[in-house]
Amino acid sequence: MSIFSSLYVAMSGIRSNEVGMGIIGDNIANMNTIGFKGSRGIFSDILNTTIMGEPGLSEVGQGSMATSVQRLVGQGALLQTGVSTDLAIGGNGFFMMQGQVSGTDATFYSRNGQFRIDEDGFLANMGGLQLLGFPASLTTGEVGTNISSLQVGTQISPPKATNNVTLDVNLDPKENKLGPGAVLDTTDESTLVSTSTFSTTTTWYDSLGEAHDVDLYYIHQDTGEWSWHAVVDQGELDPALAGNFQEVGSGTLNFTSDGLLDEYTPAPPNVSLSIQFDGASAQDVTFDWGDAITTDAVAGIAGSGVGTSSYSTKSAVVTVSQDGFGAGDLTFIDFDRDGTIHGTFSNGDQRTLGRVAMANFLSPDQLNAVGGNSFLESPGSGEPAVGEPNTGGRGMIFSSSLEQSNVDLSNEFTNMIVTQRGFQASSRTVTTADQMLTELINLKR
Repeated sequence: MSIFSSLYVAMSGIRSNEVGMGIIGDNIANMNTIGFKGSRGIFSDILNTTIMGEPGLSEVGQGSMATSVQRLVGQGALLQTGVSTDLAIGGNGFFMMQGQVSGTDATFYSRNGQFRIDEDGFLANMGGLQLLGFPASLTTGEVGTNISSLQVGTQISPPKATNNVTLDVNLDPKENKLGPGAVLDTTDESTLVSTSTFSTTTTWYDSLGEAHDVDLYYIHQDTGEWSWHAVVDQGELDPALAGNFQEVGSGTLNFTSDGLLDEYTPAPPNVSLSIQFDGASAQDVTFDWGDAITTDAVAGIAGSGVGTSSYSTKSAVVTVSQDGFGAGDLTFIDFDRDGTIHGTFSNGDQRTLGRVAMANFLSPDQLNAVGGNSFLESPGSGEPAVGEPNTGGRGMIFSSSLEQSNVDLSNEFTNMIVTQRGFQASSRTVTTADQMLTELINLKR
């Protein structure tokens, strides 16, 4: 090998260490980039040459070269953020996103789970790429099998008509008895009040989500015997008849001498009444007045006040609940470990909105980086194995969390020192070879 050749060998060392320093710099620059995976340089020696006729010098190396850059796909630490749309993957796999990067429309893959609900209601990253998953049926909540963008922000919880009403009231046995056979007079509002012992108002919803007031009147027929009557303004049924009142259902409540509910009619599963509000579908409503004495006795809690009672205290409504509600807007979303998305709506309804899709690769370190912390499939990475999180070797989803960079700063600084020394040593080889050439040229003097 000539002295001139040694200059080029040293130059190859300088170039290799330059590449190595660039990789280290990139790792350090992205130590706070969410979901970033560090890299390392792969170096090799340059093809050797054979020196003919030189005893003991059969092969001489021609320096080094950077052959490739390997991505290190190890797990990064998970950071709690408190933002419900922040997602982190614990284990293998990538989020799948659809959109355009640098003019290319494709499916992109990323470990960066900083998502938001965009102006069109889609779950998307900060670069506008839409998160892919399995949307759920709006009616049944069943998660489908077709992958598409997850549009959750525009979903509305459909209304539900009231079909079941649960009441827990106390009816004072000292209240005025109107006598057996007494019936409610629905002539006008003042007559309604005067011919009942106690009354209360409940709110029901029709099939369109419209709220309606339904009045319940109670008549003390005899000792331990009461009747109930459901009354509505006829304007709720036909706007032309507003101001008139109509009884839509009635039944009985019987109590023991201990003030416990003995029995009531109609009792579930029998329908208490059927009603059709203006413009809505007809709906059957069933009343549940709470536990009867037989249930209390078996439970050993007789006299505990469970359900409707008739104790010697002021008549009052203890609790009233019904299963209807109006239409509601999305107010909050959260994610399960398997990627299932649950939505909470302004009407109190909760329903499944879909499930996040995840892709896994046999060689994830061979994915093509396209910037924005996103990757594209490559021949070296293999085909994506797409499915649900926490299945088929894919990792779990952690909501309100983000995966930090897996860059180890102490390791990078150590590599930086070694690379710097390698660069300095290669540089010294150049200067030494130059001095040798100078001495050689000076031989003629």
